[in-house]
Amino acid sequence: MTLTVLQLAGFAALLAWGVHMVQTGVQRTFGPQLRSFLGRALRNRLAAFGAGAAATVALQSSTATGLILSAFAAGGLIDLSTALAVMLGANVGSALVVQILSFNTAAAAPILVLAGVMVFRRPRERFRAFGRVLIGLGLVLTALHGFMGLTAPLADAPASARLFAALESYIPLVVIGMALLTWAAHASLVTILLSASLAAKGVIGLDVGLAAVLGANLGSALNPLFEGARRCDPASQRAPLGNLMSRVLGVSAALAAFPYLAPLAESLGPTPGRAMVNAHLLFNLIVAAALLPWTRISATLLTRILPDPPPARSEGDPIYLDAASRTAPAVALALATREALRMADTLERMLADLRAALIQPDRLQIATARRLDDDIDRLNHAIKTYAISIPSEHLDAATTERQAQVLAFSTNLEHAGDLVSRSLLSLAARRLKRGVTFSGEGQAELLALIERLAGNVRLAASVFVSGDAGAAKGLVAEKDAFRAAEMDAVRAHFERLRSGNVSSHETSSLHLDALRDLKRVNAHLAEAAAYPILEARGELLPSRLRSA
Repeated sequence: MTLTVLQLAGFAALLAWGVHMVQTGVQRTFGPQLRSFLGRALRNRLAAFGAGAAATVALQSSTATGLILSAFAAGGLIDLSTALAVMLGANVGSALVVQILSFNTAAAAPILVLAGVMVFRRPRERFRAFGRVLIGLGLVLTALHGFMGLTAPLADAPASARLFAALESYIPLVVIGMALLTWAAHASLVTILLSASLAAKGVIGLDVGLAAVLGANLGSALNPLFEGARRCDPASQRAPLGNLMSRVLGVSAALAAFPYLAPLAESLGPTPGRAMVNAHLLFNLIVAAALLPWTRISATLLTRILPDPPPARSEGDPIYLDAASRTAPAVALALATREALRMADTLERMLADLRAALIQPDRLQIATARRLDDDIDRLNHAIKTYAISIPSEHLDAATTERQAQVLAFSTNLEHAGDLVSRSLLSLAARRLKRGVTFSGEGQAELLALIERLAGNVRLAASVFVSGDAGAAKGLVAEKDAFRAAEMDAVRAHFERLRSGNVSSHETSSLHLDALRDLKRVNAHLAEAAAYPILEARGELLPSRLRSA
């Protein structure tokens, strides 16, 4: 008995794996085409219903269709009432797949596997993906044939007969249990086909089989809600929640009329197994016919249940830019200056995260720091648009000069943020991926330069606000001193390489790239704050080259 149960579990796992191979193979082969097909076919509710059924037949899973639909809804690419129609079609499509696979096609299983292996061995990725589809179909048919062969001893065992007979008194528990099992298996196809094979062998009665069908329909609606919907985004939750509500309504109505369903279900097929499969299709057709005309009302109700949250202010959204102040250039440029200082604060936070990533590498922290660069980019765009939109007839010589200083400061800080994000944080990520560490001396050099760079960000912000020529000269002098410190660090690194320091050899290119990029970031600070002031005063040489 124990061996039989283990074999049944093995065939169930093989069935689930075969379905998984079909789904992934179809997605890799026809994924973009399926998404495009869904996008084009959403003209009206009937077309959307048919598109959902067709896509699910191809994917062999209403869950997969639901996940694609959640992504569409979250991106605002599909109307909610149309999305609900697609989900109703997906449920019918899933029932059609069960119909196709429920026939005895075990003889085709080895042929499908053979063809799949031959196609899979082709070098092109598209052929390999289609080979997965054929192999998966072969495994599904093999598992179903093996499962049905093993259920015969269970049908003859007195203990199993008594157990399954007792389930007829606990129909609601069967529905709940099958819903949980389907949710765990991620496929109603698996649980319904297994239940149908048990019914075909007489292991379970038709009443229990119908309860299993209802539970599988309920459980298959849970996966898109839990996996495809993002908790912070109500738009991605509405379609899966609407699909679950439609299943709950359908299952509740079926349970209310359950005493009358079993006699009717017996007429749906020559065997209990076939009757179960046909009842599954009929259930989804009835639910779709009943609810398809009401998708717009359902969409309105779901929007009220899950309203859009108030728009959250991002760190990259401007706070001080007042459109009405543009006719007063001095005021407008003062407001733009306040926004530019926010860019400097964000850049300093990026450097703090970079320093932490070098001390204790962490993927999440690196990703968070990179998102700060997006805030800098948005602020720079807002400042630039605002400053340029100041009417030229209101600008005098002083405000025109200040306008150029604001634009130079924000543009150079944006370039500095790009360097930190795309170069320095990428170096930290590559170091984490390789699993290497800098030498103690090398890491200390990098941390010291980052600390110095953060101080220079604050100095540049002060120069930008004050416009003091003496402070500007100090920032330029600090640029030269920083370049000298970078050169000293490079020489020290090569000395460690010559001495045979293993850590220095492992991270040599990363270390040198980091030193170079820190110097480039620091150069942008001088260009952002000091150069515009000194150039306006005529105190900036046109070239650093010695004259002949």
